[in-house]
Amino acid sequence: MYFDSSSTAAAPHAPGLPGCGGALVKYEGKDSGAGGTLIYFSCEDYAVEAACVVESGGSIQREKMSIGEYGFIVLAYDTEGNMIGLHSMQ
Repeated sequence: MYFDSSSTAAAPHAPGLPGCGGALVKYEGKDSGAGGTLIYFSCEDYAVEAACVVESGGSIQREKMSIGEYGFIVLAYDTEGNMIGLHSMQ
């Protein structure tokens, strides 16, 4: 796990290898503690999963945004109001 200067800790993962990658990111306006954990789901094409969120009754909170060399994310709410993240390299 490594840390950078933007309040981010990352645990890299290479496709095809065992284990699970991830990151801890501090977002302004997103508290820690109950309701403060944001889970990201990896996907090939974020647009497919984002469409499924909306078709299932959820909503998109933040459209596709670049996170630099780490790809792109979309933030969404599921049908119970939980925020989730979708991560894609394209």
